[in-house]
Amino acid sequence: MGAAESRWAAVVYNPVKIDVDALRPIVELAAVAEGWGDTRWVETSIEDPGAGVTAALVADGASMVFAAGGDGTVRSVAEALAGTGVPLAILPSGTGNLLARNLDLALSDVSHSVTHAFTGTTRNIDIGEVRIERKDGSVDTHGFLVMAGVGIDARIMASTNPALKKAVGWLAYVDAGLRAIPTSQPFRVRYRLEGRHEHSAHVSTVIVGNCGLLPGGIELLPDASVDDGLLDIAVLQPKGLWGWVQVWRKVTWQNRALKRSSIGRQIIKARARGVQSKTITYLRSSGVLLSLDEPNEVELDGDDFGMGRSVRFTTRPGALGVRVPAPVTARAPHRIATR
Repeated sequence: MGAAESRWAAVVYNPVKIDVDALRPIVELAAVAEGWGDTRWVETSIEDPGAGVTAALVADGASMVFAAGGDGTVRSVAEALAGTGVPLAILPSGTGNLLARNLDLALSDVSHSVTHAFTGTTRNIDIGEVRIERKDGSVDTHGFLVMAGVGIDARIMASTNPALKKAVGWLAYVDAGLRAIPTSQPFRVRYRLEGRHEHSAHVSTVIVGNCGLLPGGIELLPDASVDDGLLDIAVLQPKGLWGWVQVWRKVTWQNRALKRSSIGRQIIKARARGVQSKTITYLRSSGVLLSLDEPNEVELDGDDFGMGRSVRFTTRPGALGVRVPAPVTARAPHRIATR
């Protein structure tokens, strides 16, 4: 067996979201075309959404692992790949595709996604890590790729109607938000950035991001970068319905439009000098610890992770390799080194 054929890829897929019979020939033909060995196929399950089977595949010598499913599948597979040197290849599915959107990957052409995985290059990105302490004192640790939240953000994710999400996509989160916001109550949180003093605030939610772009082109964290070694943090403190209107205006108009031009940035500065608003406070750090008076909901990349009374977020710079298209000017594709 030659060096090329000694490389093999694996596909970790969610059988609920993926038509594996349609996907299999696309992947296997691309693997043959590029001289790779036989591809292994492994299903996720409720008990193991991807991390366990991915770790086993890495131990067996996989050279690349495809994550085929929703954001939860991508997150779980990436959690196991971080720090191993084995790259992640994303096959977008479902309504979110948050990491793929933030990396500007193709969302609707599976053949292109597969081809780019085999012929493209590897981009190293950061991965967020969260340590959740529960009410009973137990602790569990997880990874996240895009955003995590504590408070109403997590409540919205947990209460989103799956059938509506399947029918109308990300707009289902708007429905969940309209139901959750009227009954939400601010909560007290003590937060401490890495190497800084502790602060206290009454908030509706705290969002910690590795990336900043949401579906619909909404830039919740406009300065976030997936490979800067930092987490971007948004502390939301809206007061009443008008406060939420201000939040919406900021993330849809100010972050998306005004910040993209020098004139727009001058308008933002002029407004800041006039009326000081704490509707959203933006922070940046390599880590942040949230201590809560009462346990509150936690979400990671849109998935519900239960209640936490203390939540610590950190980042692992450059820990995850992701396959992306090779630059147009490249003379030859960057091949994955043989393990």
